[in-house]
Amino acid sequence: MSFTQIKHPLIIDKLTRMRRIETSSKDFRENLNEIAQLMVYEIFRDVPLEAVEIETPVQKTVGYTINQPIVLVPILRAGIGMLDGIQTMIPTARIAHIGLYRDEETLEIHQYFAKTTKDIAESYTIIVDPMLATGGSAIKAIDIAKGWGAKNIKFVCLVSVPEGVAKLQKAHPDVEIYSASMDEKLNERGYIVPGLGDAGDRIFGTK
Repeated sequence: MSFTQIKHPLIIDKLTRMRRIETSSKDFRENLNEIAQLMVYEIFRDVPLEAVEIETPVQKTVGYTINQPIVLVPILRAGIGMLDGIQTMIPTARIAHIGLYRDEETLEIHQYFAKTTKDIAESYTIIVDPMLATGGSAIKAIDIAKGWGAKNIKFVCLVSVPEGVAKLQKAHPDVEIYSASMDEKLNERGYIVPGLGDAGDRIFGTK
């Protein structure tokens, strides 16, 4: 079971900006994308490389290129907010989608959409969602991805809590978890404390 908190002054600064209640949707989205872009370096640290012969303006040499397909899987809708930052660094990544929502009363997770890409079984699969709270959405999304045949899966979030991390690790001990912050706890409504509110609403300006 692997959990990595990616600590960096730039990430901490941008996350602080996102937490502020007065932050606009525009600034929230921009900082979310920038944090996702900064996290890419750690998330893809162990992606396989393949030696290739190339020719520079001076001579032939051997370089290295990523030799495994990459699939990004945002959990709709908030996960979309992290896509641009990652795609900026990996523009060739394919995109699958998983649509889930949480019943506010029972906290039960419901699926309303799922669409995969080709060759996901051979791919480096990154599931993204800004929040890892109760762990229900992450577990459901990974269940779906494994049902598609995905094997090499990482879960990437902005903010997590110990309860959600523990629950996800128990359900999927083979999945590496990356987070920009480990917050204090969940409240009685299943929201992260101190958190940053409903990420989807703050990304899209709803409610």
